[in-house]
Amino acid sequence: MTLKVAVVGVGNIGSIHAGVYKDHPKAELVAVCDIVKEKADKAAEKFGCRAFYSVQEMLASGIALEAVSVATKGEENGGEHFAPTMELLRAGIPVLGEKPISNRIEEGEQMVALAREKRLPYGVNLNHRFTPAAERAKQWVDEGRLGKLHMINMRMWINNPVETSPWFHLRALHPHSFDVIRYFCGDVKRIGAFMMKGEGRQIWSNTQIIMEFENGAIGNLVGSYDAGASYGLELCELVGSKGRFVLEDACEQLTFYPRQGIETESYSYLGGMKAFPETFKSRISDWIEQLSAGTPYDKINGSGEDALRAQKIIEGAIRSFETSSIVEL
Repeated sequence: MTLKVAVVGVGNIGSIHAGVYKDHPKAELVAVCDIVKEKADKAAEKFGCRAFYSVQEMLASGIALEAVSVATKGEENGGEHFAPTMELLRAGIPVLGEKPISNRIEEGEQMVALAREKRLPYGVNLNHRFTPAAERAKQWVDEGRLGKLHMINMRMWINNPVETSPWFHLRALHPHSFDVIRYFCGDVKRIGAFMMKGEGRQIWSNTQIIMEFENGAIGNLVGSYDAGASYGLELCELVGSKGRFVLEDACEQLTFYPRQGIETESYSYLGGMKAFPETFKSRISDWIEQLSAGTPYDKINGSGEDALRAQKIIEGAIRSFETSSIVEL
């Protein structure tokens, strides 16, 4: 049995979703949808499926759909997710959205609430946690190998010269950062943020954020849109009472360092995953497998609720910077 799926929004990221669905043995890509007719037609021809130009038109066609990816974009990369997601959820169709869930918290809350009310699976493409290396590191945490968690240090930076809203860097990039942080360390209790505009920039393109967690651990995030590719995309270090791990670039390198002793345990390219673009396949495949297995709506990995909580941390950081204060979440 294969899932009949569609993709709404077939730009660069939406086309990646479509390609994963097209190649997956448990999915059948039956439709693509985009308000730009040329994009929809081109994608339909490429992936061998029907083209639609609005969600309403797609739903009214009577085409059978068992899941839909919403990969629209908009302001801060999250400004156009709300309307199509709500239309699909109202129609009873599970949705896998792109991050950020929305750049408006009230919209994210409405999407999560509607999915919960209808008991529908609702996930978000928080793909940094869906790697063999991240899963191995999470296993170490859950097994107690690190002991009591003390602190987490996270770095996420890329070279992105785009200038849009003052908070573009925070809202578009760091849903990933804060989801990884929550994945390993739990919910954030208090937050404080510092920001600066890079040379020639009009937006807050650099940030340093400190956190205290509900479990008592502490941590920090360094983020930037002004860093070169040679610096590496991402680094996550989690420190506990018995040891620590360092996870580099989401999937490439993972090392455990015991607190006592000098022997380390290192892995490169676990599961054969060699580069960040492959994380889309692992995340979307997990979504397909969960739907195929009939996973309950409230057990979805990388859920809309997870994405909403990450976005609330971002908004807390913005409030902290604006008020020069520590913010309770």
